[in-house]
Amino acid sequence: MSSTIEITPVETKKDLMTFIKFPWKIYKGDPNWVPPLISERRDFFTPEKNAELTFVDFQLFLARRDGKVVGRIGAHINHLHNEVHNEKMGFFGFFETIQDYSVAERLLQTAADWVKERGMTALRGPACFSSNDDSYGLLVKGFDGPPVILMSYNPPYYQEIIEQFGLRKAMDLYAFMLDVSDKIGRPEEEIISEKIRRVAELVRKRYKITMRNPDMKDVKGELRRLKEIYNNAWEKNWGFVPVTDAEVDSMAEEIVPIVDPDVIFFAEVDGKPVGVILPLPNYNEVLIHMNGRLFPFGWAKFLWYRRKIKLLRTFAMGVIKEYRNRGVDALMYYEMAKAALKRGYTKTEMSWTLETNTVVNNTLRNLGGEVYRIYRIYQMPV
Repeated sequence: MSSTIEITPVETKKDLMTFIKFPWKIYKGDPNWVPPLISERRDFFTPEKNAELTFVDFQLFLARRDGKVVGRIGAHINHLHNEVHNEKMGFFGFFETIQDYSVAERLLQTAADWVKERGMTALRGPACFSSNDDSYGLLVKGFDGPPVILMSYNPPYYQEIIEQFGLRKAMDLYAFMLDVSDKIGRPEEEIISEKIRRVAELVRKRYKITMRNPDMKDVKGELRRLKEIYNNAWEKNWGFVPVTDAEVDSMAEEIVPIVDPDVIFFAEVDGKPVGVILPLPNYNEVLIHMNGRLFPFGWAKFLWYRRKIKLLRTFAMGVIKEYRNRGVDALMYYEMAKAALKRGYTKTEMSWTLETNTVVNNTLRNLGGEVYRIYRIYQMPV
């Protein structure tokens, strides 16, 4: 098309709402798209309400043709990431475009120019503000159903557009699915493999590990323990950004109200936490019915569909260095699986894991999990 494409920065509240609502145009009629809560997205891009933005610089952009919005993108620099990895990495994210390469090219070039002008040497994405956030990676395999909570979704044509621009694969992220819906009612030994049960019990006895659910009367204390384990366990991983105290405080408000404490476990030795597994009920099964709004009738839908959630997502799992490669992860998955069955969950998505994390990926396969979705992070020099 010959019409001029105009790229403009998001500067006003009106611009921001236009940016937030644009995906409704892209995904109209797509039964697998899960609309985000508009109020949550607005807060997410507000520095006073998002603790991550204390160490992130960002700019959002809109693309227009003949006055109509045809695409959007965000460019950002995560200074904590660059400090941890000794990089000059810029990122792009929140990328949405009509199926027109000329629009996508202008958006991606705008993001590349923005990070380059600020001294960055490479562009990576699509990525949210950090690897601890939602919408990390481009879906390249597994378009046959809605994404689970805090996982991304996009049209298949995005892959071709991004690669045509010159971005190349930096890392694949795996999502494993364990589905026991056809085994409900059978004895536990027919659902959880004998190998996992044997390893779990051996690990429990050998290292004198005790398992416990979180104390919901000490939420802040438990979140601090989770943060310490998570940061210790993941600090050497590709793309890792440590969780900050401010983010933990935000989690107390954002995540705690939706957790199911009966399926969360700390692994402890002599009262000291050495591992944690944090599954989240898949609230996307609720949000998909709400069209982005809690009011005026969204709360009724929320309460109704919440009772029907059957899928968990293992949002975080970590074991401190001193107890790594001892099978503690298998023990935690085992305890979570038993608790999940008792609570009526029939599916678990374990995501995401790095394609290079052989130990964890093998454990998930031994549990019966299969890679059913792949998300890709791309990169290019600028």
